[in-house]
Amino acid sequence: MLKATAASVLTMAIGPGLSGAAHAATGSLKSTHGTGFCNLNLFLAHALQMARADGTEIEFVNTPTSAEMVTFLGMGQVDLGLMPYTSFMALFNAGAPVKIVAGGGIEGCSIVARPGLDTPEKLRGKTLGTFQLDTLEVLPYDYLKKHGVAFRDVTVRYMGNTPEAVEAFKAGAIDWICTIEPYATALINDVPGSVRLSDGRDIYGPGYTDCVLASRASLIQENPQALKNVIKGMFRAQLMAEAQPQAALDKLVGPYYKTSMENARIAMQKQPAVVDARSQTDFILSRTDSLVEMGYITKKPTRDAIDWTLLEQVIAENQDIYSQLKFKSA
Repeated sequence: MLKATAASVLTMAIGPGLSGAAHAATGSLKSTHGTGFCNLNLFLAHALQMARADGTEIEFVNTPTSAEMVTFLGMGQVDLGLMPYTSFMALFNAGAPVKIVAGGGIEGCSIVARPGLDTPEKLRGKTLGTFQLDTLEVLPYDYLKKHGVAFRDVTVRYMGNTPEAVEAFKAGAIDWICTIEPYATALINDVPGSVRLSDGRDIYGPGYTDCVLASRASLIQENPQALKNVIKGMFRAQLMAEAQPQAALDKLVGPYYKTSMENARIAMQKQPAVVDARSQTDFILSRTDSLVEMGYITKKPTRDAIDWTLLEQVIAENQDIYSQLKFKSA
């Protein structure tokens, strides 16, 4: 029933919205976003309006739940959004006219369990708090599969948003959670005895991607310069975050991240924001195997779900910025 509901939401998202309500005016682009540190470059670009000098304003459209963050893009209510690549793939599979155009962040997804739940076997019958069609659902699925535990052997509770999930874990309403930085670090620090079962690296290897920047496909043709300005602004943000991390956090902790500065400093190291995700192309497409197994999509998206054209143009035109970055595509 849950999978059918998710599919219905995505179908509705591509129904009447093909014409789109966000028409991408030359000087402004509307964007949704998530909550984790994979959003750092977009958050910082928004906080300092780093695309404004090139003529584009970034306007955030906040959504109550993670599901609506995705469907707003499919309905054309926004021009772009930073979201989990798994959510994007489900939207693309449903027929939405969308493309991945840049990266968001790497690593930073963690499975955290309550005290005593320190092995995969102990998770049987326990309640997982996560988000449907999210990388934060796929990671627990892949984690349990690797350790020989069936996903059907755990109880899954789908949360509305990250703060709700975090509070549910703290209150003992859920037994384990898959979440992102800075919230994973906050739970480890704030809930005595809690254990980090996985940081994703043990499943996917170092440098795995989490979120991507997705755009309405029509925007690439109709207003490529505005989209390039946003990508360039995110590169500027990445450079600032790498060269002046404290200055970046001073702008973000509080307005964008509801956590302590101490937790944010730790989280920033665990989930670097990286705009150039070209090296993750195969990883993104291969992770759809799990979405097929979970019953969310019927066929694997092909390479045409991803368009790095504008990203590559921005890199070529801004070598002064790109050459200084610590994290680049391999």
